[in-house]
Amino acid sequence: MNISLHQSSKETILQYLLKKDKATAQEIAQAIDISPQAIRRHLKDLESQNLIDHEIMPIKSGRPQHLYYLSQQGRDLFPQNYGDFAVSFLDTMAETVGEKKVTEILAKQWQKKASMYRQHMQGANLEQRIKQLAEIRRQEGYMAELYCLNDTDCEKFFLSEHNCAISDVAQSYPQVCGHELEMFASLFPDCTVERTNWIYDGEHRCGYLISHQ
Repeated sequence: MNISLHQSSKETILQYLLKKDKATAQEIAQAIDISPQAIRRHLKDLESQNLIDHEIMPIKSGRPQHLYYLSQQGRDLFPQNYGDFAVSFLDTMAETVGEKKVTEILAKQWQKKASMYRQHMQGANLEQRIKQLAEIRRQEGYMAELYCLNDTDCEKFFLSEHNCAISDVAQSYPQVCGHELEMFASLFPDCTVERTNWIYDGEHRCGYLISHQ
């Protein structure tokens, strides 16, 4: 079923929950500057559409609070570039040529992707190049955000991706995440690249720490 988000505020709520994982109505209201009453109406509508769900958070005194989060249907509204066809294709390939060969093909695909990224990352310094990478990832649907972790010169960055545009493939073939990490490392040979957060491990985002050596 196709669901259209007629009100931009509802889309903003979904984007906020995608980034924050879970939040109360009050937290959402403060973050996006909408009255708590309006937020609760939107949350009720989104829950009736099965786009969000909630869990009850007990507190010592007063009424228990609801923690809202995206349902799988809500997450599916965000870009998923490959989907079931890609997984089915890889499964068929694994049955035909073996999983080892599929792993080799996936590695070559990421090498090809890295080459494409390099063509668009022509910045004169690390900050420019990593900003270009974050923009490319946003365009691909990863909902990427970039943070500088230095007070003065930016030589350490945190790249946060709140949406996995290849989640279906990653769930069936998690080795693609390893190739992705290798690709980032190859893009910044003068840096140390570490994965600090991983959606596949149940976290609500993937995170990469990129620091100049």
